[in-house]
Amino acid sequence: MKPIRLLTGILTVGGWTLLSRLLGFVRDVLIANYIGPGAVMDAFVAAFRLPNMFRRFFAEGAFNAAFVPMFSKRLEADEDPIGFASRAFSGLSLVLLVLTGLSMVFMPALVWATAAGFSGDERFDITVDFGRIVFPYIFFISLAALFSGMLNAAGRFAAAAAAPVILNVFLISTMTVAALTGGAVAQALVWTIPLAGLAQLALVWHATRRAGMHLNLTRPRWTPEMAQLVRIAIPAALAGGVVQINLVVGQLVASNTEKAVSWLYSADRLYQLPLGVVGIAVGIVLLPDLSRRLKAHDDTGARHALSRAGEVALALTLPCAVALMVTPLPLVSVLFQRGAFSADDSASTALAVAIYSLGLPAFVLQKILQPLYFAREDTRSPFRYAVVAMVINAVLAVGLAYVLGWIAAAIATTVAGWVMVAQLAFGARQFGEVARFDAQFHRRLWRICLASALMGAALWGTGVLLVPLFAMGGWRWLALLLLVAAGTLAYGAFGQSLGAFRIQEIRARMRR
Repeated sequence: MKPIRLLTGILTVGGWTLLSRLLGFVRDVLIANYIGPGAVMDAFVAAFRLPNMFRRFFAEGAFNAAFVPMFSKRLEADEDPIGFASRAFSGLSLVLLVLTGLSMVFMPALVWATAAGFSGDERFDITVDFGRIVFPYIFFISLAALFSGMLNAAGRFAAAAAAPVILNVFLISTMTVAALTGGAVAQALVWTIPLAGLAQLALVWHATRRAGMHLNLTRPRWTPEMAQLVRIAIPAALAGGVVQINLVVGQLVASNTEKAVSWLYSADRLYQLPLGVVGIAVGIVLLPDLSRRLKAHDDTGARHALSRAGEVALALTLPCAVALMVTPLPLVSVLFQRGAFSADDSASTALAVAIYSLGLPAFVLQKILQPLYFAREDTRSPFRYAVVAMVINAVLAVGLAYVLGWIAAAIATTVAGWVMVAQLAFGARQFGEVARFDAQFHRRLWRICLASALMGAALWGTGVLLVPLFAMGGWRWLALLLLVAAGTLAYGAFGQSLGAFRIQEIRARMRR
């Protein structure tokens, strides 16, 4: 077996994801500036969430949780992996065509189900119109997810990780041109989304052909392997559906407060940066690696891969969570507060960021623990755990909304995230030693926590000193850069001195 280079893969996926998220920030800043919190932005967020919801439900959730391990094992054993992928591609294409057609016909019902608070005002009709334009994006991006899964299983991470950059480049370019020419920015934005999806599909399709993996579109057939794929995918689809229901519940709660959907969206984009760069990157690399190692009965290698992935993920995530918790208002005000985005909008968004930051380590740990189940083609256990988390999320979001209002959605999401992690960790004990983090992980975990806490204290002190600069419009970006630099240097110094990580060890791994 040719092993997947875990650290190299994480850095490749993480690097491209970082670029995508940074461009995503530019995109969101432009949206906040040109459109601003209000009816049109609320409608755009709710409409764009529909294809993204189904994408995570069918493609990135259900389909990849079943497809990637099965394809990886066939690739490892040379059991006609391309034929298997071709049949899966044909079946997925048919399902997506039917789903897209039905959704465009019944778009008003979808909008009502996911944003009932919009009923009776202008946001509802705008969301329906936007939804019909953007929904075909799911067809292109779901097929792109299949090609990305093939590339990841083969240890080729760059093209699949780079594909999301295309979406943000397209959207930024379109909004800029529309604004400069006096066009309707929102209309330009929604029409660009399906075109960007087509471009993403073209990129990963070309990358698979260059890798020597040529798929053929055939007549969908019900074969034993497709039956196995569906049997594994259905619980994963239900689990993905539960996660999306949690998001919908939060949106339903927020839709009853003007601008709240926009506030939660902006906060979500901020905490999603470390989650995407670290957590999702680790999960993408770890799943095919574990699948191939388990196929080769390499339990020792699998445990080492899991432990190093957890170590890297927490070493990068915990300081980010602390930073978001300690300095949410400076971050939000500098990144978003301009144009139609007011100081009150910044304060509300910063509150949501601080709450989401408490759940950030949980969201990352989920990405590390779930591959333990998916690599064994066990998708039923994560589904059962997700149902419990869904119930807790719904009870807290709806119940607390009567007391706390729209922010209850963020609180419920954070609590449900930790409940999910606890269940995944407890359930993984059935897999034995391979599912337990090794001694090195445990030695370094408390050091990572302590270094992050000390960095938080240094960050808070630096923020107090920089308050005058943050109050000066032209100097806000410099103040933010100084704040980020201070936090980075503090964490690097504390982490190195406490033994949370070793710079020499990282350099050695990179050289290897």
